[in-house]
Amino acid sequence: MSIAKRIACTVVIGAGMLAALAGLLARNSYARQFREAIDARPSLQFPLGTDELGRDRFARLLWGTRVSLILAPAAALITTLLAALIGGSAGYLGGRWERLVLAATDLFLSLPWLFLLLAVRALLPLNTSPYASVFLTFLLLGCLGWANPARIVRSATCTLASSEFILQAKASGVAGLRLFWLQLAPNLRPVLMAQFWIAIPVFILSEANLALLGLGVSEPVPSWGGMLRELENYTAVLHNPAMLAPLAMLVAVVSGLQVLLGTEETSAC
Repeated sequence: MSIAKRIACTVVIGAGMLAALAGLLARNSYARQFREAIDARPSLQFPLGTDELGRDRFARLLWGTRVSLILAPAAALITTLLAALIGGSAGYLGGRWERLVLAATDLFLSLPWLFLLLAVRALLPLNTSPYASVFLTFLLLGCLGWANPARIVRSATCTLASSEFILQAKASGVAGLRLFWLQLAPNLRPVLMAQFWIAIPVFILSEANLALLGLGVSEPVPSWGGMLRELENYTAVLHNPAMLAPLAMLVAVVSGLQVLLGTEETSAC
């Protein structure tokens, strides 16, 4: 294992442990307001200071990390399942269904990802409860991210469908859904796993973009994107540089995931 990969593993695992232990490490609730300590500098009580409402930034960072690191994989799982269902069936069935799927993926891929995300999110209710906004944001990410993975899965399915072991299975009398689930699906697992891991950093950044525009996770539930909105106040950042902690965490985790994914792709080649 290379040094870069070890560092990346340490960063990602460390962030995951912080998220898992958020309830134990945070002394205060992420929503509690300390009116006597508004915009306070870092201290023993508030390691990263407080925000303009007097809320503990450290507690909000820990819980925001949990939101991103739990729900981004959940959204990636939705995308992977949709890609397996749509792309796999297109490659296996062929014909009109395959042409329809290819046309739909071309349409989705022709639209800028962020524009599509913003347009669909703007059509949905904006005055949802905080926890409903968490669910809605990542459900939206999962349901809109299927096009590119589906195309890759469809291509892999087409390749497998013409392979010798599939022809042998057909000659043995295996056909229909049984052939798909017993022969094709297990061999698509590496492709699906790759698409799952690739989608996680994409969805983390996508949620941050939505939150920066006020369309992501609603207050008072914290997220990395929501905390990054505070960086618009340049004077406040100079007053308390610890406000950059969410940005540092976001960059470190996404970069770590990219290093791990790049290493895996190189090994596969």
